[in-house]
Amino acid sequence: MKPAPFAYARPSSLDDVFDLLGRTGEEAKLLAGGQSLVPTLAFRLSTPSLLIDLNRVPGLAGITADAGMVRIGAMTRHCEIEHSIEIAAKLPMVAQAMPQIGHPAIRTRGTIGGSLAFADPAAELPACAVALDAQIVIASRQGARRVRARNFFKGLYETDLGAGELITAVEFPAQPPGYRSRLAELARRHGDYALVGLAAHAKTEGDRLSDLRLAFFGVGSKPVLAVQAARELEGQHVSATALALAAEALDDDLDPPDDLNGSGRTKLHLARVLLSRTLTGMVEA
Repeated sequence: MKPAPFAYARPSSLDDVFDLLGRTGEEAKLLAGGQSLVPTLAFRLSTPSLLIDLNRVPGLAGITADAGMVRIGAMTRHCEIEHSIEIAAKLPMVAQAMPQIGHPAIRTRGTIGGSLAFADPAAELPACAVALDAQIVIASRQGARRVRARNFFKGLYETDLGAGELITAVEFPAQPPGYRSRLAELARRHGDYALVGLAAHAKTEGDRLSDLRLAFFGVGSKPVLAVQAARELEGQHVSATALALAAEALDDDLDPPDDLNGSGRTKLHLARVLLSRTLTGMVEA
């Protein structure tokens, strides 16, 4: 199929973007890397009257870091994040996620802001943002606001973005001493969306875990924090017994739907497998 007809604008400032959004409203779509949007246009799942290309708007890309925080501009390409020394040192989970996102050609064009705004429930970066308690920076004509990632994702391809708003950056707390992060996923082929994935972040003391966050993806309409499973492991040795109790607790945390890739029951089993593998790997690293 071919996209439905649409107008095209390439603004050179945020003020111009807000003017266009103000005039067009929900009939407009923002184009960043296009790796998610263009396929939906081709299949006419999206039929905007106006496509607003953000690629000439200054100040929306780049990585800056200080002792406690890493800010990634919304238009920063996946490939830049993948090869960033700052990201590898201060956000190891994000560094681990990047090679799992599609293929090199996709990572050359795709952007972090586009991934977060599209909010695919099987995507890696939304789960990383939730597990690391990132803040999404949102701008509009009225100014800027910040939303915690766990509150930003509302449902299937649904976010907290309102009319006339766009993501300008995401701010991650830099990984503090004593903490470890792991991202793991199971997919049919490398580069495919995950059947089930897990972004795990915790303080480690030997084989004990505390302040544990387990963000599963591919198991619901948005990234899911496994609160009960984390509670079972809080302060515990990562032993076969503790992992078994945490795996049982996933029954209360997750309710994966059946889909073309497998049944909900199969996905829950895979989530348990990932939980055991990932946490064992964290304490053995």
